[in-house]
Formats: sequence, structure tokens, C-alpha cells
Amino acid sequence: MRVAHFCDSHSGRPDGVSRSAARTVELLREAGCEVDFHDPSTVASLPVPGRQWRVGSPWFRCRPADVVHAHTTGPIGMAGFRMAATWRAPLVVTWHTDLVAYADIYPEIPIGAAWCALRLRLGWSPRDFLQLARPGPVRRKRLINLGQGMFAHMSAVIAPSEKTAAAFHEFTSNGRLPHVAVLPTPVVRNPRGNPVRNGGVVLSVGRATAEKNPELLLRAFALVVRDRPYARLVLLGVRLGRAKLTRRINSLGLPAHVRVLPPVPPEQVTGHYDRATVLAFASTTDTQSLVLAEAEAAGLPAVVADPALASRPGGGPPRFTCEPTPEAFAAALCRMLDDDALRTQVAVDGLTATEAYTPALYLGRLLKLYEAVGK
Repeated sequence: MRVAHFCDSHSGRPDGVSRSAARTVELLREAGCEVDFHDPSTVASLPVPGRQWRVGSPWFRCRPADVVHAHTTGPIGMAGFRMAATWRAPLVVTWHTDLVAYADIYPEIPIGAAWCALRLRLGWSPRDFLQLARPGPVRRKRLINLGQGMFAHMSAVIAPSEKTAAAFHEFTSNGRLPHVAVLPTPVVRNPRGNPVRNGGVVLSVGRATAEKNPELLLRAFALVVRDRPYARLVLLGVRLGRAKLTRRINSLGLPAHVRVLPPVPPEQVTGHYDRATVLAFASTTDTQSLVLAEAEAAGLPAVVADPALASRPGGGPPRFTCEPTPEAFAAALCRMLDDDALRTQVAVDGLTATEAYTPALYLGRLLKLYEAVGK
């Protein structure tokens, strides 16, 4: 079986999409599958000024495949849609990103949505395209319409979590959806000896842009520090919006309690997991969060401000979640910092779930999905 993967997030970029796509391709190749991987590092592409991102050309040569698997809906991902139609091959799409939630934050999403509508020949009028420029309900309705057009072309769609799968009902077209498979990207258990869990260190990993909810995290941590002045917050992976973030830290009186660090290679992130007491996960827009899964695989307990992500890929007890309010988040963080038994139990639950959801299990389910859509 030859599978062609299409992804607009290039290898080495510190985001979950690129890592998930690369991991999937790696597992398929290890299993003996022929895999062609098209991303901005393998096709002609241009860097976007001020962003750690490259725009790939949608026009490139690629060999016909038995199955097309798209991970994104940018120019390269839409080339996958086009190739699937040209080759009459089944199209599988992993819905890594909540594009509707991100549209009011990143201007390239409405622009990309216009491109997608053109490529899919949805027959939009000029007024329909202009609706993408209007933030709020008008844009959201137009993006839902685009999602329906995309889903109509798919043979199957992969949801990285139950949360994501539950949201697909909005993309129902003519009373139907493509086959939906809940298939999170696996991680491998990675506890290293006896980690030095420094008391009072709250770790956050990833971007600090608006969709990751840094405002919630900082306001909650300000409440934590009020009663626990020994607490420290480490923000790892901050590149964009650093100046704005620093101003907000200062306005909350937190500069002595917060350390802001740039992205580091994945192998160095584990060291930060080892030195933290708890992971603080403030985002409510993530579809799975590899950071959350990787922290659990390292034995780091997490507080998750998104109850919809309570289920772990490997099953077992739900994650330790709270409502996404500063007061609830602060209370949950304080409880985790104070309660040794709770931290131990949450860490054990995370490790157990990681062991239960192996790369081999993920690969087997993915291959069965490919076989099913190829019949």
C-alpha cells in the first residue's frame, strides 16, 4: 500500500501537527508501507516574515497513491484533496486544529479559507467570501459552511480526541458525515529515574498566543502566588507575543515569580517535565494536545482547564480538570501543589494510560482504517 501524506506544517516546527504527522509517517514506514510525505521541507516553499512558518506551493509532482492522508487544509493539504480526486483515491483527513476557534486570532486562516473554497469549487458569491473578513458569528457560519464542503470530499476523518469528534456534527452535510475515527497520536512512556520535582514549580509548555489562553493562566497564577508566595511559573516555548506577555506579567505583579523561556528541542522538554511539580494546561481550543500526553508519559501530573479533554487515549480514570476560570484554575493548581497523594495518583493514572495506548495499537487501527476506505 502506498500512502501519500500532505502537511503544511514543516518538520522541526515546534507544534503538535508537524510532530504528529511525522510520527505517523515514521510508524507507517517502520511497518513496511510505502509513504510519500509532502510538507514545506520537501516541496517549494517560502518563509513567512516574523513567523516560524513556511508556505508551501500547492503545485508539485507526486506519485499516485492508494490512500491520501491530509493533516492540514493549507496549500499543501488542499493539494492532497486535489490529488485524491485526480487519482480517485480515498481521502483521509486528520482534524488536528480547530480552525473555527483560531480564525479570529490568525489572519491567515480566513485567507486560507477563501483559497479552500475556491479549490473545492463551492460556488460562493463575492458576498460569501467577504463574510470571512467579519469576525464573530458571520465568519463562524461561513467557516462551518466551508467545513461541510471539506467533509463532503472525505472518505474518513480522524479526530484526535472524543472532544473533537463531538464537534463534527456541525459539519454534517445532507444528513451525513464521513466515517469518523477517534485516533489520538501516541506517545511513549518516558519517566527517567527519580525526577527532581522541585516544590512549587508550575510548568506551561507551548505558545503563549491568545488561542492558548495565557490570560487565564496568568490570572490564575496570580491567585496562587497570593497564598503561596514560594510558587514559580515557567512558561516554556514562548516566541511570538513575548513583549505583550511580559507587559501582562508585570501588570499582575508577577515578574519575580514567572520565567519565560523560548522553544527548545523535544529531547530537552523532558528535563523541564522532570523539574516541575505540576503541568498547567490552560488552552480550551486544543483538539488533543501532545504536550499534555507527553507530560503524562513523563510522570508529571497535570491540571487541565478544559473538562472536554478529560478522557485519556489509554482510558482509565479521567484527567484532573477544572472549569476555565481564574478562580477554579487557581484552586485546582493549589490543590495539586499541596496534596502529595493526589499528585502521585494523577501521575500513576497518566503513566498507566500511556502504557495502554501504544504506538502499535495506533498503527493497527490506522491501517485498518486505510483498508476500510480503500475497499
